[in-house]
This record gives sequence, C-alpha cells and structure tokens, in this order.
Amino acid sequence: MAHIGTSGWSYDHWEGLLYPAGFDSLHRLHAYAASFQTAEVHADFRHQPLHSAFTAWQHDTPDGFQLSLFDASGPARDGGMTAPEAWAERIAAAWADLGPRQGMVLVHLHPEIERDDAHLDALLGALPDDVPVAVELRHDSWQSEDVYRLLERRGASYCVMSGLALPTVLRPTAERIYVRFHGPDHGAGTAGSYRDDELEDWAERVRGWEDAGHEVFAYFSNDVEGYAVRNAAKLVELLA
Repeated sequence: MAHIGTSGWSYDHWEGLLYPAGFDSLHRLHAYAASFQTAEVHADFRHQPLHSAFTAWQHDTPDGFQLSLFDASGPARDGGMTAPEAWAERIAAAWADLGPRQGMVLVHLHPEIERDDAHLDALLGALPDDVPVAVELRHDSWQSEDVYRLLERRGASYCVMSGLALPTVLRPTAERIYVRFHGPDHGAGTAGSYRDDELEDWAERVRGWEDAGHEVFAYFSNDVEGYAVRNAAKLVELLA
C-alpha cells in the first residue's frame, strides 16, 4: 500500500489550486483530505504540542486518513540526541493524540549533524516500540552500511531523499518506507516541479516496494507555486 501526500497542507499560495480563494484556513485540512489520504505534520517537539490541535485533526479528516509527524525542531540540535527520553515522551504524547490517524514519525537530523551511532541508537531506543519511525540523515557521513544495519536492528526506516543535492539511497531498512520529495534538482531547489517521466520512474519504484511487501509513505515538500500538490496528485494517478 502507498500513501502519497504533501509536507504540510496550509499554504496561502495554494489558494485557487487546492482551496478556493479566501478559504478559511481553519478548514484547509478538511479540504485537503478530499484530495489526499495522508499529510506530513510539522511540529516543534522542543515543547509539548497542543493536545487540542492533534485531536481536532482527527475530527477534520475521514476514516483511513493518516498523519505523519515531522519534528521541525531538529532533535539533534535541540535536545533529542542528548536528552532523548524527554523528547521521546513528547513525541509519544502527540502520537497518542492522533489516535486512528497515526501514520509515521519522521526524525530529521540537521545537515550539520555528523554521524554518531551511539546517540542515534539512544534516540531510537527512547521511542515506544509501537511508534513506526523513519530517520532523515542528511550529512554524508551517515551513508554507511553500519548505519543501515543499526536502523534495521531498531526497526526504523531510512528516509529516502530526493532533491536538494541529497543522496537518493533506495535502501529499505524496515517494513515501512518513507520518501521525501524536496524537488527535482533542476537548479530550482524546492521551487522545482518533477517531470512526468521522473514521476513515472518513482511510481515504478513504489510498485516494486509494494510488491516486496512494503508499505510506502511519500511526501512532496516542493510547495512553491503548488508544485507539491500537482506532483503528489500525478503520482497518485500513476499508482492508481
């Protein structure tokens, strides 16, 4: 099974594309859920996220819709890597608040954070066993067979990255696969749009993972000019 969506859903410049002009921002998730079955939530886990926000999202979305939590604070810089228990407690509370809308948790390590296997192992070990987690490792030093084995041992997914001159490593390390589309690297960064042939290649990869028994979560973050919406919709169409 594949879950395709965007990184975030409330952008003013998506009006006229995904929402009518002047649409109430409080109802954007409800409108978004009419087109996609999953979205990536950006939250700052340096502080305890509001319980009310997470429970409200349950009521704004239909059965089967899933939300993945992205720690926008960067745990490696703000306590997660050095004080993983407190960080994991806040993650677990937010995860519980999502109830039946639970997708995955994405741990994003800032590009300046170099490889530290012991700290990564402690971070993953602090999370409850029933939380499906993916890790986005942006510094080149993390690209190592030993790191992939660490993720496998912890049951954590290596986040497959596309764009921003990041390495695209098609390496499953868990039953679930997490993909982040930052842009096609056409020289425009996150402002670029993937060509149809590029999305056809990704659709073929996703089908291969599905055939191998993997569940795939994929999110487009190239939100400028609504490219994320268009690219996600095209990938959904190709996989239909």
